[in-house]
Amino acid sequence: MTQRIALVTGASRGLGRAIALRLARDGAAVAVNYREQREQAEQVVDAVARAGGRAIAVAGDIASTADCTAIVEATRRALGPLDILVNNAGIFRKGELDDADDAEMENMRNVNVDGVVRVTRAAVSDMKARRFGRIINVASIAGIGMATPGTTFYAATKAAVIVLTRRFALDLGTHGITVNAIAPGFIATDMARQSGADFNAIAAKAMVGRVGTPEDIAAAAAFLASEDAGFITAQVLTVDGGRMDYVAHA
Repeated sequence: MTQRIALVTGASRGLGRAIALRLARDGAAVAVNYREQREQAEQVVDAVARAGGRAIAVAGDIASTADCTAIVEATRRALGPLDILVNNAGIFRKGELDDADDAEMENMRNVNVDGVVRVTRAAVSDMKARRFGRIINVASIAGIGMATPGTTFYAATKAAVIVLTRRFALDLGTHGITVNAIAPGFIATDMARQSGADFNAIAAKAMVGRVGTPEDIAAAAAFLASEDAGFITAQVLTVDGGRMDYVAHA
């Protein structure tokens, strides 16, 4: 990915951090987007620099159209025109039909779905002009039918991301831009550890008998961002260790 410019949203920690570090390791210059965690974002930038790469930290909230435009413009000014976009930023709010809070659900849709639209819209002009682009949307196995209670409306937002992935791929393919999604399973991030989840019980639901790591997702993102994935678009790559607890597999 030498000479490629990448933007990873929500990259100060967790999956975004791992993806940013992996893309940088593979040669891309990386814009590390964050909303509030400036110190953590700067730590990612420092790690890239120590490894001999180029990175910048870019503040901005993908819930804001103006911020999305500013994030892309800041990346362009500091690093150059965008080649790779990873729409990773997202939030989780627990809720089912009988107990979901309307305001929280609206906020989650605004970030998880509309945020993907905003950032992608701001980023594609560079890709169209260069006739090359890789857009990778981080969805979730929730969006394809994972059967964990309390995730109904979160699942709906991630299902929407999958639909957007396929439609954007259709719209942008003739411009040399591929659009794919990754659907992670349960990943051992700091947030997951703080949730009190039973890692052993979750690992037992996977065919490979373990939970995932951020590096598992980063490896998938690096592949989809690479030249080797140039004939792959409109796809959802499920990275879940073979989870067996789905509502349906139709």
